[in-house]
Amino acid sequence: MADTATESQKELGSSDKEVIEELKRAYESMREQLGLVIVGQDEVIEQLLISIFCRSHALLVGVPGLAKTLLVSTLSEVLDLEFKRIQFTPDLMPADITGTEVLEEDMSTGKRIFKFVRGPIFANMILADEINRTPPKTQAALLEAMQEHHVTIGEETYPLPEPFFVLATQNPIEQEGTYPLPEAQLDRFMFNIRVDYPTPEEEEAIIKRVTGTYKANLEAQLSGEAVLRLQEVVRRVPVADHVIAYASQIARASRPKTEDAPDFVREMVAWGAGPRAGIYLILAAKARAILQGRYHTTTADVRAVALPVLRHRILTTFNAEAAGVTSDDIVNRLVETFQPSADLDI
Repeated sequence: MADTATESQKELGSSDKEVIEELKRAYESMREQLGLVIVGQDEVIEQLLISIFCRSHALLVGVPGLAKTLLVSTLSEVLDLEFKRIQFTPDLMPADITGTEVLEEDMSTGKRIFKFVRGPIFANMILADEINRTPPKTQAALLEAMQEHHVTIGEETYPLPEPFFVLATQNPIEQEGTYPLPEAQLDRFMFNIRVDYPTPEEEEAIIKRVTGTYKANLEAQLSGEAVLRLQEVVRRVPVADHVIAYASQIARASRPKTEDAPDFVREMVAWGAGPRAGIYLILAAKARAILQGRYHTTTADVRAVALPVLRHRILTTFNAEAAGVTSDDIVNRLVETFQPSADLDI
């Protein structure tokens, strides 16, 4: 297996290795900087950074007061990126996000012309706060931007600044007056990140920090150009065929009508993950590998990112809901059921 790792390293050029080492150092520095503001949430921070370096988007789900908004805004400072927050409300219109054309008069000629006024989506990092509180028409205004990285207004197409990613938040307990995200839009999010309560020690530290005079002095660790360079390196990280086969196996086994589906999937899953799930499993595994300073991806990386990639792509049946079985339970059982061979899981 050591030979396999060596061969994988040879597939990366010396410049790519230098960038990976730079990313590993920057990752450690970013965690230190975020720790000056955010207490705990190490796994959430790692998953957020993975989605950013994969040129993808993430949905953060958690009850109010868990510092989801603070985490995203702090991350934008650490990455030295232009940040915009959009508070989603029932009366928000698509033009409030993308921008609109306004009629202006040219003072020199007296002619009236339409001028496009850019909306808040024209930034590197977008916080879509409580995204499920706005109607589907406005939610859909993000679809083109998230997939194509541009906005079309009338006959004109306007490119968004790069790097560009959407980090959305959602409250899982208060559903009155909300509009659940369509499956097509949920699928655009690489990760569905669950933000949980802090531990007793972390909560005490939070209370002490917030009720005192503490103020963090943050230093930017990566520029937008550096993030773009690192995003390119992520895609060049080599992946062995057996790792791709394993990611494909996990995604296909989640579909109840396929031959590979185990009995519990046929019974408790209405719809499984699509092909985008396998793509994101590999991309996320690549980013996780280089964040840890490795030059190749393993099946262990795939297993580590399975939950945030798959949990929002698996729809359970009524029987599963009645039995209290969640999509997280399904993903965990899939990972337990389909385990890689010991000699390949390196």
